[in-house]
Amino acid sequence: MLSKVCSFALSGLEGVPVEVETDINNGLPSYELVGLPDAAVKESRERVRSALKNSGKKFPSQKITVNLAPADLKKEGSYFGLALAVGILKAPEQLHGADISGTVFLGELALGGDLRPVAGILPLLISAKAKGYKTFVVPAGNAKEASYIAGVTTYAAEHLEQVVAHLTGEERLPPLPVLAYEGAPAEPGRFDMAFVKGQPAAKRALEVAVGGGHNLLLVGPPGTGKTMLARCIPTIMPDMTFDEALEVTKIHSVAGVLGGEGIVRTRPFRSPHHTATTVSMCGGGTRTVKPGEISLAHGGVLFLDEMPEYHRSTLEALRQPLEDGVITITRSGGAVTYPANFMLCASMNPCPCGNYGSADKVCTCTPAAIHKYRSRVSGPLLDRIDIQVEVDSVKYEDLASESAEESSAEVKKRVERVREVQRARFEGHPGVHTNADMGEREMKEFCALSARCEKILRTAFERLKLSARARSRIVKVARTVADLAGEEDIRPEHLLEAVSYRSYDNFG
Repeated sequence: MLSKVCSFALSGLEGVPVEVETDINNGLPSYELVGLPDAAVKESRERVRSALKNSGKKFPSQKITVNLAPADLKKEGSYFGLALAVGILKAPEQLHGADISGTVFLGELALGGDLRPVAGILPLLISAKAKGYKTFVVPAGNAKEASYIAGVTTYAAEHLEQVVAHLTGEERLPPLPVLAYEGAPAEPGRFDMAFVKGQPAAKRALEVAVGGGHNLLLVGPPGTGKTMLARCIPTIMPDMTFDEALEVTKIHSVAGVLGGEGIVRTRPFRSPHHTATTVSMCGGGTRTVKPGEISLAHGGVLFLDEMPEYHRSTLEALRQPLEDGVITITRSGGAVTYPANFMLCASMNPCPCGNYGSADKVCTCTPAAIHKYRSRVSGPLLDRIDIQVEVDSVKYEDLASESAEESSAEVKKRVERVREVQRARFEGHPGVHTNADMGEREMKEFCALSARCEKILRTAFERLKLSARARSRIVKVARTVADLAGEEDIRPEHLLEAVSYRSYDNFG
């Protein structure tokens, strides 16, 4: 007696079809599970046995052989519990008249037969739909997440008995309704640009950075509002489209940090502690390769508060993702690629005591100590940060002022207008969504410089001893400044503002 049930395994963000073949024959009672299962899959034998018995079904007292095909793919996680149970029931025809062909079964079984949710349902269903599968049975705990996939029929069950009744026709499960995506609700939050007093230069830098998707470094003494400015970045970022929300949700689903809404509505803001390891930042793991902080920040912001306090190796690991927008994690079991297109925002003090360059406080650090502190952040990493701005101390008069500051909602309108200009500009250019994503080809087409601008850029290049990468990033920032001004061409004033954002070495 042979049965075949379809399930899916997860490899990175992609789902791979797995056929659960169950063969039951006469012989001494035994249960053999083959097909490169990991420990979690092997242990499912006892869970399935107890779940069947506690659901009023018989566990065959015969020779049971289960193969997870393809045999050369490592099967990890608890996705296959439901498929294993259905296969064991189907082989001896305990599911009378049930047609399971074309149906994908996903879910973890508890001892009592309850279906427990599993991580990564959304990317699994998206991959299965792309491969032609249209019918799914998932745990009720994954119902919201699965409801955002249109064009398929998905059933959610709380118990194995419900699945059996559905397959035999005794009591059909209702298909999940397709939920319409709605952006993040416009609710007042803890952070708003209106709460930031003074700091006009830093606010302008924030707007330029978000407008073009540029990386940002805030340098200044303690207590000047660097962290608060960074926390305001998500409030001025444009709302995510449905495609962007799905991509972000896939990453959070695989990592197992997806909330109860089933989809991520707001742009991520990740702020790992400075003791974070390289693995936690980049992703990895001993059993399964999970996404790290830089992938969880995809589509949003990665904030590194007090950047020099992070481990040097952790900071250096950011260099490749900042250039490519993806990160490939290689382990003995294979390589997995996760998206990592995020906006980096970092903050730091100008010296260990924080007072170097302050107008009203005395710096107690020696030149050697200042050099050692600044050298914790390497030149190649700084070269990848487009905008480097000084955050000055705030005067008491500014803090006590009752004058209204510009709100995040007002800044966001300008950012959305600029992002819309960029969407239209880069239509037909795959992988390029913002000015920061431009390659040399796009820069040549959209960032033509006049003779006067070329002269300004040459002077800055020679005096500041800039690299070729820094030159390209200055031009990209100038393109954003011109977009904010509503100009078609990059003018000298736009280029001068962009150059002023590369003056980290001159702070103080």
